[in-house]
Amino acid sequence: MKKLLLLFFLTSFSIYSQIPAGYYDTATGSGYTLKTQLYNIIKGHTDNGYSGLWTTYQTSDIDQFYENDGTIMDIYSENPTAADPYNFTVTTNQCGTYSVEGDCYNREHIIPQSVFNQLSPMRNDAHFIVATDGKVNGMRSNYPHGMVGTATNTSQNGSKVGSALNSGYSAGYSGTVFEPIDEFKGDVARYYFYFATRYENVLTTWGVPFDMFDGTTDQVFAEPFLTILMTWHTQDPVSNQEIARNNAIYARQNNRNPFIDHPEYVNQIWSSTTDTQAPTAPTNLLASNITNTTVDLNWTASTDNVGVTSYAIFVDGLSYATSVTNSTTLTGLTQNTSYAITVYAKDAAGNTSTVSNTVNITTTNVVDVDAPTIPTNLVVSNETSSTLDLAWTASTDNVGVTGYDVYVDGVFNGTTSATTITITGLSPTTTYSLTVLAKDAANNSSAQSTPVNGTTTALSSNCASETFTN
Repeated sequence: MKKLLLLFFLTSFSIYSQIPAGYYDTATGSGYTLKTQLYNIIKGHTDNGYSGLWTTYQTSDIDQFYENDGTIMDIYSENPTAADPYNFTVTTNQCGTYSVEGDCYNREHIIPQSVFNQLSPMRNDAHFIVATDGKVNGMRSNYPHGMVGTATNTSQNGSKVGSALNSGYSAGYSGTVFEPIDEFKGDVARYYFYFATRYENVLTTWGVPFDMFDGTTDQVFAEPFLTILMTWHTQDPVSNQEIARNNAIYARQNNRNPFIDHPEYVNQIWSSTTDTQAPTAPTNLLASNITNTTVDLNWTASTDNVGVTSYAIFVDGLSYATSVTNSTTLTGLTQNTSYAITVYAKDAAGNTSTVSNTVNITTTNVVDVDAPTIPTNLVVSNETSSTLDLAWTASTDNVGVTGYDVYVDGVFNGTTSATTITITGLSPTTTYSLTVLAKDAANNSSAQSTPVNGTTTALSSNCASETFTN
């Protein structure tokens, strides 16, 4: 993803890599030795089960950087430069059945389940299983990802399936492939690199051929697919959305995608040539819109012989944040405090530029006493015997809303940063009064919303299951 809108109050979540101290200390090798070292770091993750993906998506696959509307972040329907053709509400629009685009979202295995015989933990690993439109997921089927020459079907955001473009860097394959839009090609590539590393110990045990794989546990990828994935990885650098997703999945699975944290690992493992040329230094670093705890930064972009993949922002000589564009917002600063800020550029091979100019700032000392507006338009849906979904229209604030407190019959029930929540632990055939209030970073709270009633259903033994296996 290259064109993310860095919205102020969510940047504080996304720009921090949040890599645990020492996590990659044993990743000291190169080539396939490094790949095996990474396998030993990320193996043995927490398997939350297939149904656990729905829960993971509530934090990992949320649109925080485009519309920033709390809907599902779907790489097969997201329009990065205009309004989305449709949106999915978390939980409410889970599949289910579908007949056209926009009906519901389900669980898209970037590496099809048929490749690993639907075995766990592969079947349940959110690092390569994303929430996508059910219809487009079905259109993708179990085709390899690649460059399409002639499309037979195109989704509303431009993702397409068709015969492969057997030329250029994708020359060498003429079968049917699925191609995501440019904004998400790097994301898809890094899903594959994760899978090849996390499951290198079992890749050759499943006995199922897949055109993208070469039957080895080291290189894993056949040509031209290795070249395609490496090209996508370089052309579409790691985004803040990916960083946020990686952090959210780590909180659930206790393992990370190394190629999001360290994009340079891709070249160090799979590249036959070594890039030793560092990017040029960022220049004209400027600070603006300084508040008690935040500052906006922008600078003239660096150049590189291959491509700049990220920028490291240092505060008082210590690493503080990363950005994939030449602007960002630092958050979490201390009120009425002076800071010295610098920036470095990095490329995919891990080469680092010399330092930018230093910009000195002092945060403001203003007391925020303005409360957010009251949440409105509360809607109850998807009532069961013990749960119900509650949604509302987002509040506004002079600085930014940080969360919402939800009350059931006047008693505090939970907090969320989204504008939807699933309330659990309820009793069958019972009516509840539900209200919501909004909060900001200064702990100012709105009044509670106008209440809305929700009634749970009677106990039922009916259940449904999803049979889609891609």
